[in-house]
Amino acid sequence: MSSAHYDLVVIGAGPGGYVASIRAAQLGLKVACIEKEKALGGTCLRVGCIPSKALLESSERYEEVKKHYAVHGIDVLGVELKLDKMLARKDKIVKTLTSGIGYLFKKNKITRYEGHGTLLGDGRVQVNREGADSEEITADKILIATGSVPANLPNIDWDREYIGGSTTALSFNEVPKHLVVIGAGVIGLELGSVWARLGAQVTVLEYMDIAMPGMDKELSAEAVKIFKRQGLQFEFGVKVTGARVERSGDAVSCVVEREGGEPINCDRVLVSVGRRPNTEALGLETVGIETDRRGCIQVDEHFRTAAANVYAIGDVIPGPMLAHKAEEEGVACVEGMVTGYGHVNYDAIPSVVYTHPEIASVGKSEEELSAAGVPFKKGSFPFKANGRAMALEAKDGFVKILAHAETDRVLGAHIIGARAGDLIAEVAVAVEFGASSEDIGRSSHAHPTLAEIVKEAALSVEGRAINF
Repeated sequence: MSSAHYDLVVIGAGPGGYVASIRAAQLGLKVACIEKEKALGGTCLRVGCIPSKALLESSERYEEVKKHYAVHGIDVLGVELKLDKMLARKDKIVKTLTSGIGYLFKKNKITRYEGHGTLLGDGRVQVNREGADSEEITADKILIATGSVPANLPNIDWDREYIGGSTTALSFNEVPKHLVVIGAGVIGLELGSVWARLGAQVTVLEYMDIAMPGMDKELSAEAVKIFKRQGLQFEFGVKVTGARVERSGDAVSCVVEREGGEPINCDRVLVSVGRRPNTEALGLETVGIETDRRGCIQVDEHFRTAAANVYAIGDVIPGPMLAHKAEEEGVACVEGMVTGYGHVNYDAIPSVVYTHPEIASVGKSEEELSAAGVPFKKGSFPFKANGRAMALEAKDGFVKILAHAETDRVLGAHIIGARAGDLIAEVAVAVEFGASSEDIGRSSHAHPTLAEIVKEAALSVEGRAINF
């Protein structure tokens, strides 16, 4: 017998699931959300976006004090790293934010079930909790928002202390002498930057011939140049064939094997070769849902799966694995359920890499536009020509804007530089509303601000940049 019935049951309380739950409750639905972890917020809040950004901020400040204050006329003596306090600050931020979601659930009268949700068919969901009896609930509609888990490579043995994914690298109990990062994607570069700033030698191994594959190539190339100046070492075109921990008495080391090259000995290994949809043990087969070769659930434009009244959003469906993409999909999905309309403009979803400097993109890259045969113009403007950037001692990077050659509509923007993650928001709005580069260029931007770089890049599309 079912213990409770709901209008909507959401499986997963990550950014997509908890936002969808709240929006559905706002629209008047009776909502339950199932999450197997005690803390709400999913990977993003618990062991992903939030803790990594906390460490990025702390490590950047540490490096600023040690290396970059002198140019401002500030001499600092006796700087010392207290790693335990840095990690404790990270954990406090995570606890505050995950607890905040619990408050939001109570505020919006969302019923939370702690356990693993499994589809049983006919609107039934079983909640399994370790050490407790399972419970069955029913719903008119079910939304799968179970996110993703780290991917691995063959012959890499994770012990989750010396070799592991991002969760492991967020909690090293000491700064490694030598950290090997397998994969030059977002996670690898962000966490590699953290430990490099704190004193580790960092070697990044990448199978492709470029960092952050899929990103605008000009942006990626500039990023690698800057990261090399910061001390990160890169080896491209490397196929890693294995990694293991070796122990000899009290001594522990890691060995990374690579095809055609000598093994690399190091202290720690971060495996950051992407993520895969978390769709296992959901009971998808009981309702006739199949996944593709990557494990993704296919959905239509309304996020409906092959099973009646079962929906899916976020990392379990195709597309970039971004927390804010999942949030937008969650809102659009439940609004579609209630109002009949919900839409996500995927061209207007930005992506950000929180290294120093930050890297941000929205819309199409030059390579994508060229491959699609879309005529375009581009304009760019460097940070070094901006007064605010000079005052901040943040002169690395540029803003590039791509606009349609005939209509001038903004098709994409790519930024590397200080606070790129904030600057990209203006262009994301421009893309969402179909603005032209002229629209951005003719809009007043406060002086002196970094936002003026966006304005100048927009003016540069027509060769009208003023200050460079």
